[in-house]
Amino acid sequence: MTTPISFLRETYDEMKKVTWPTRNDVINLTGIVIVISFIVGAYIGGIDFIFTRITELVIK
Repeated sequence: MTTPISFLRETYDEMKKVTWPTRNDVINLTGIVIVISFIVGAYIGGIDFIFTRITELVIK
């Protein structure tokens, strides 16, 4: 069992090995996520609209 102090030291050592993304990488990837989220949301919204209309036609 490790002590909290050794855990924190090991965590700190591992964090020094991490390659962090640049500011431009973060901005670009955030933009990609937003665009893809919008596309998927529009697709799901469109499918929902179509199925709602079909269901209304069947029920009425």
